Amino acid sequence: MFEELREAPQVVARALQHDHQVYAEVVRALDARAASAWLTIARGSSDHASAYLAYLVMARLGRIVTTLPLSLLTLYHAPIRGRDVAAFAFSQSGASPDLVLPTRQLRQGGACTVAFVNEMQSDLARAAEWAIDLRAGAERSVAATKSFIAQLLAGARLVQLLLDDAGFSEALQRLPDDLDVALRQDWSPALDVLREAQGLYVIGRGIGLPIAQEAALKFKETCGLHAEAFSGAEVQHGPMALARPEHPLLIFAPAGPAQQDLLALAANMRARGVVVLLAAPVGTVGANLSLAPASHEDLSPMLTIQSFYAFVERLSRERGFDPDAPPHLSKVTRTH
Repeated sequence: MFEELREAPQVVARALQHDHQVYAEVVRALDARAASAWLTIARGSSDHASAYLAYLVMARLGRIVTTLPLSLLTLYHAPIRGRDVAAFAFSQSGASPDLVLPTRQLRQGGACTVAFVNEMQSDLARAAEWAIDLRAGAERSVAATKSFIAQLLAGARLVQLLLDDAGFSEALQRLPDDLDVALRQDWSPALDVLREAQGLYVIGRGIGLPIAQEAALKFKETCGLHAEAFSGAEVQHGPMALARPEHPLLIFAPAGPAQQDLLALAANMRARGVVVLLAAPVGTVGANLSLAPASHEDLSPMLTIQSFYAFVERLSRERGFDPDAPPHLSKVTRTH
């Protein structure tokens, strides 16, 4: 896991050098078909990456994007029509039947279908009209790291082209260097808090919420630590009842429109006696975990998760686990 997360800057640099033509073809098709419904198709970490794409598309392009409940097609055989639909499937292996079937069915119904995969010979790549190679290389760790960041990058590249945003494009080119900086952030203050913890909340908001969801999953996978991800707004409803000193919060608060509310939440929780781990840019009042500065705020989720991955790999070992061999898990999960 550690060796693969260290490869993320090189993965991003390699991906940015390739596939310009297929991205351009996808953008032309999306413009030409003017689909009224945009869907994402994914599970697990890939679903978190697809949520990042959805947030970017809705925030920057104003188009509604929704996650397709896969069981509607695989179990309930719902007559979902592909006409006027754009569907984006995310998968590392491209092997899970419950991703392949919906993608194939939607394409047969006339949808514009795009698969972001790390295995270009996979069933999912063949099922979609367009397949885009993540170019993450072989990933042996059960817990995905570099391929997840490659999926985030793929979503960001697509949105940059749809926006035709030169500043965003320049920031993407600086991303490999920014990821190197993110890898070197010191999150050791969180080790003492979480080494013996039994559970925690992981908090994000906006485009940072999918990163909180990914972090919560990695806590479960690699550390045997029960973690739940919530929006900084949502956690203040029912979940707040569990807020107590023995139930810490990890709050991701990168620069952007959600930051002030997240900083206020951190201060409020500390006033209640809750232990708060606040990840924010250096110099942020109350931050005890540092986030590397992003060249564009929409790219900050990639830097945040890179710093987190390095931390959670170390935490896993300190809690007596082997992050490279999570119990009961395999690299490829084939759900139906």
